[in-house]
Amino acid sequence: MSSASSSHSVLLNRELSLLKFNERVLAMAENPATPLLERLRYLCIVSSNLDEFFEIRISSLKEQQRQNPGVIGADGMTPAEAFEQVQTAAHDLIDRQNALLTKQVLPRLRKEGIDIMEPSAWSEALREWAHAEFYREVMPMLTPIGLDPAHPFPRVYNKSLNFIVSLSGNDAFGRSASIAIVQAPRALPRIMRAPSSISGVPHGYILLSALISAFVGDIFPGLNVQGVYQWRVTRNSDLFVDEEEITNLRQALQGELSQRNFGAAVRLEIDHIMPEALEAFLQQEFLLQPQDTYRVSGPVNLSRLMQLCNVVDRPDLLFPVHRPHAPAPFDTVMGKPGELFAAIAQKDRLLHHPYQSFQPVLDFLTAAATDPSVAAIKQTIYRTGEDSELMRLLLAAARAGKEVTVVVELMARFDEQTNINWAARLEEVGAHVSYGVVGHKTHAKMALVLRREKGQIRRYGHLGTGNYHPRTAKLYTDFGLLTANPQMCLDMDKVFSLLTGLGARRPLSTLLQSPFTLHETMMALIRAETAAARAGRKARIMAKMNSLLEPEIIEALYAASTAGVHIDLIVRGACALRAGVPGLSDNIRLRSIIGRFLEHARVFYFYSGGEEKVYLSSADWMDRNFFRRVEVGFPILDSALKKRVINESFTLAMRDNQLAWRALPDGTYAKVRGRGKPVNLHESLLQTLG
Repeated sequence: MSSASSSHSVLLNRELSLLKFNERVLAMAENPATPLLERLRYLCIVSSNLDEFFEIRISSLKEQQRQNPGVIGADGMTPAEAFEQVQTAAHDLIDRQNALLTKQVLPRLRKEGIDIMEPSAWSEALREWAHAEFYREVMPMLTPIGLDPAHPFPRVYNKSLNFIVSLSGNDAFGRSASIAIVQAPRALPRIMRAPSSISGVPHGYILLSALISAFVGDIFPGLNVQGVYQWRVTRNSDLFVDEEEITNLRQALQGELSQRNFGAAVRLEIDHIMPEALEAFLQQEFLLQPQDTYRVSGPVNLSRLMQLCNVVDRPDLLFPVHRPHAPAPFDTVMGKPGELFAAIAQKDRLLHHPYQSFQPVLDFLTAAATDPSVAAIKQTIYRTGEDSELMRLLLAAARAGKEVTVVVELMARFDEQTNINWAARLEEVGAHVSYGVVGHKTHAKMALVLRREKGQIRRYGHLGTGNYHPRTAKLYTDFGLLTANPQMCLDMDKVFSLLTGLGARRPLSTLLQSPFTLHETMMALIRAETAAARAGRKARIMAKMNSLLEPEIIEALYAASTAGVHIDLIVRGACALRAGVPGLSDNIRLRSIIGRFLEHARVFYFYSGGEEKVYLSSADWMDRNFFRRVEVGFPILDSALKKRVINESFTLAMRDNQLAWRALPDGTYAKVRGRGKPVNLHESLLQTLG
């Protein structure tokens, strides 16, 4: 499906699409209707997203340029052409981000008494306080490095805060001073609160970068500081573990993690006032080009400002607090394992987070850990966080003598060390810990409980679209299904057996599984709708996901559209499909929802001759999810729950005229303008389910 020109390609560039997604996130920060501290939070989210974008996606583009410079990608571009367009788009986005921070958000915060105080605005009293803080807390931690033949350029940690200092004069040994590097220790807080009595404002803060810039001369006595400039380098952070050579994945991964923060440099962020000569010096040191360099008008480590959103006590500048409740019957069975299992045995139970509490999932596992009738618990872990109640429950269950089997995905990007730590703790208390299948990340979200009832084992399961993570369960929209359906739970057990043991592929009666049946089933369902449309019958496809990139699926959707199938897609992030192209995708409507919560659920609907098949899944429609991960897709069988999923995933989202963006054929997005009654998907579900 590739061509010689990106303008004629039927697939969009993945990296450009990701940057478009971040533009939509930035629009939340630009929107005056967004509460002010939340505007700052969205700015920081964009910054954090871009860090990972450079660490992974830009790194990949650079590798492609080195290894296959002449290859035309599915987007119709060579790696060099793609890289040029991506860098241009990234510069435009970051310039827009910096301007918003310095010209709108920070000044408006200042009017609200929340001031990040620059040295130029310090009063004499504040300067004295700041200097005392620097002398007591910061200066002892600093190790200045003057660059000369005996002091080479220091090794610089990925995304660390650094300063380049321009000096003149001679030191104690008669050496001529020129350039020094100062690295900010990671142990130091990046933001310090100044007493209101000294700062003169209710919430006055000083950045570590401001303290070091203001008083760096103290660590170069007798020399003249001609300039001090903050900078930061971003490195390639993709891990490489040779799957054919390793004998112990955890050991190999720990060795690789120690080097992650010193990979090849891919981006240089510098103070906007840094002289060109120093910029060129840093570029040469890190083997970077001018297009890899970003001049920043705010702090180079902008995402560090996120903590202001959490420490400033101004609820009026935040979204209203949402405290989700546990729906019936879970509101009455907490602490009653028998009643909880009976409620699940009665019929499938659907939870929609964060509108509904994640607590019933924890109650389910608490009951499993404490109920004497429960013999075994099996669980997958992809991301769960450093402070996880769920993991404590699994530890308690293992200590209580239950058979606990945990499949921990060690290669969950940027959570590798956390998962290694949990794996070690689980092993210490006798749990069976598996790392899944080398070469296939275990991304499925499953918990299975085996309980003795009336002389036989009965299985209870939880299947989800999102991680077992206490924090993200409050921020990400995800579905979870609690079920005692015998076929579904047996299928879960079969998947666990494949992950922990060895053996041939086993047929599943209800679940779809990557890398075996998920892709082929999705393709078959799309083709069935295509055939129905060609035969003049009603045909309908709706799908909701984070990313849509897999070429065969996109090609099948194009064919379905051409046949007359009406297709609604809701894709939050990267999407390679072009919607609304005459003769190709006329019948495809593509939306992205960006709002208070992060859209994370994967939901797939097919009319199927009136049967209306609905699947929830842990998988996006991407190559990696279909072919390089262990994923599950699970059907919603209960008719009432099926109606709920359709309404909460699609009906309301397609009516939304507050948070929705409409994709245009060229890959750009236009905000859906409100016509008639305002419909906000997130607010509607908060009212309906909260």
